[in-house]
Amino acid sequence: MERPAAELTVGQLSDRSGVPISALRFYERQHLISSRRTAGNQRRYSRDTLRRVALIRIAQRVGISLADVREMLSTLPDDRVPSRVDWQRMSEQWRSELEERIHRLQQLLDEFTECVGCGCLSIDRCLLANPDDVLGEQGPGPRRLG
Repeated sequence: MERPAAELTVGQLSDRSGVPISALRFYERQHLISSRRTAGNQRRYSRDTLRRVALIRIAQRVGISLADVREMLSTLPDDRVPSRVDWQRMSEQWRSELEERIHRLQQLLDEFTECVGCGCLSIDRCLLANPDDVLGEQGPGPRRLG
């Protein structure tokens, strides 16, 4: 059985990760992943880059900024493939942020029809839910969703 190559070309990384080459180049410009250059100036990526790209895509999917991803990836070791413990530490650090985001979204969903004070919803509801526009005196925007 043929042993997998120690390094991947940008095309191989794209094929294996499902991420377009242009996105991989963007990730590299943003210092999210790195490559070495061959004598012919071709990019070569270590195999652990596949895991990093997967993490980047998952983080983006749940709304974590690329700046936060870059900061977290900078804590991973350069001299070895990141372990399950490394990945677990990273996910735990993001967990509270994600739970807070979920809480805010759930609050928005639960109170969406009661949002008052911003002028964007039905005026006839405002008279019932916010008599005399007392919340409007506190300033613009949705006052009950803070």
